[in-house]
Amino acid sequence: MRLGINLGYWGAGMDGDNLAVAQEADLLGYDVCWAAEAYGSDAPTVLTWVAAQTESIDVGSAIMQIPARQPAMTAMTAATLDSLSGGRFRLGLGVSGPQVSEGWYGVKFDKPLARTREYVEIVRRAMSRERLSYEGEHWTLPLPDGPGKPIKLTVHPQREHIPLYIAAIGPKNLEQTGEIADGALLIFPSAEHLEDTAVKHLRAGREKAGKTMEGFDVCPTLPLAVGDDINGLADMFRPYTALYVGGMGSRKQNFYNQLAQRMGYEKEAAEIQDKYLSGDKNGAAAAVPHQLIDQTTLLGSVERIAERMRAYAAAGVTTLTLAPAGFTLDERLAALRAGTDALELSGLA
Repeated sequence: MRLGINLGYWGAGMDGDNLAVAQEADLLGYDVCWAAEAYGSDAPTVLTWVAAQTESIDVGSAIMQIPARQPAMTAMTAATLDSLSGGRFRLGLGVSGPQVSEGWYGVKFDKPLARTREYVEIVRRAMSRERLSYEGEHWTLPLPDGPGKPIKLTVHPQREHIPLYIAAIGPKNLEQTGEIADGALLIFPSAEHLEDTAVKHLRAGREKAGKTMEGFDVCPTLPLAVGDDINGLADMFRPYTALYVGGMGSRKQNFYNQLAQRMGYEKEAAEIQDKYLSGDKNGAAAAVPHQLIDQTTLLGSVERIAERMRAYAAAGVTTLTLAPAGFTLDERLAALRAGTDALELSGLA
């Protein structure tokens, strides 16, 4: 099992620290450094900055938002980043959610599975440097009855095949991801529930495409905090968990809330959402069960974290992405080093 890091969103006042974390991860032999985007910092700019100041670690978008860019633009960006980084770029995509897609990008959040499938097909076709033409429900290239003509990408990516990941949560999205992508980006993953909530759906998609799970990258992100006070460490992540389970999306369409329900927290997920949407964010955080936090983070001593890593590997994880927590840069770097120590101790390195 490989290790990655996720820097999250840029521009939160820790930009210098984030770069130092990425550089330390590079020195420690971490496999990939991911950066996110929603409606603040954009992922490609951050990844370019990180790639220019690291040596061997891959850089990946987790995610580049599908509603933010036309697919040909995404192919251009991926090819350029792969060329500039010396073949170290991984393209992670996602449809976002209805509030961000429609409120920020002005793109209707409808038929997300069909839209993702067409988007991936166009991106792959463009990156292969064939002349681009496509007829689908959401995109038609070139536009009919106009001056447009099929055009070929002029940039040569470093590699013939840039790894393509999709952020997926729901069963149908997971199955499609297994069918059309090279890897899956997962959030709030519990080793105890991973087979039922994710891996079996990914496997079904691979089988539909006539493939096995061999070579497919199952890549969940887990916050990491090191110390002896498990309850205190878990409390650090209460606002984070409450935000996603309670406040992401609408009451009817919150993918993270639905995931918590599939993990057996139906009553608790409803309470968290009720409190969060009513404005009681502290109450929502207090309502998050300790077990839910403990199952979806890496907490405790290096030995305890190593044990949890073995559980994730047994559940099918191939790249474990860590989000090292800490109030200072030194604490985050120490957590990062603890991650490598735990992997070595686990026997999975």
